Amino acid sequence: MVRAYSQEHTYKHPWERVTAASWRKFSDPENKRTLSHILEVDTLSHKLEPDSGKLHTTRALTIHAPGPWFVRKIIGQDMCHCVESTVVDAQSRSMQLTTRNISLQKFIEVEEKIRYDPHPDNPNGWTVCRQETSISIKPFSKLASMAGKIEQKCVEKFQHNSVKGREVMERICKYLEAESSGGISV
Repeated sequence: MVRAYSQEHTYKHPWERVTAASWRKFSDPENKRTLSHILEVDTLSHKLEPDSGKLHTTRALTIHAPGPWFVRKIIGQDMCHCVESTVVDAQSRSMQLTTRNISLQKFIEVEEKIRYDPHPDNPNGWTVCRQETSISIKPFSKLASMAGKIEQKCVEKFQHNSVKGREVMERICKYLEAESSGGISV
């Protein structure tokens, strides 16, 4: 069984500012409290395609293992390792991120896709963010009957973390806006 959800959010900031905020989301020290589920982020590779100008980046993320506490007890792990692949196309003003877990795959598979594009109604002032997440709990004997409930709890946790991520992005966008206008006050 796979649980999937998608959501759309409009940032009232231009695409360039929102994508800059996305890069700063995990590195800004003030976000450590808000994004406490993110333990570590390391850049593994980045490559710029000379012909198209597309930037490809791969990062490793270490997070608190998703799901209810009792699931983490059963599987014996509190951390999960993920890989985030990002493609930024400055010409078409598109940024796409895909994150997948690479550990705990025998128990749970999570894939999150986020895309930032200029908003069709205000392409120079707003940015639309589309997020799709799919979560699949692998039935194993101890939890097979509860897989659906566990998936739902995981979805709720991801939705909660998504709200926190949007709050962080808004704060960074406002900081960047103030920085570009010469008056930094957050």
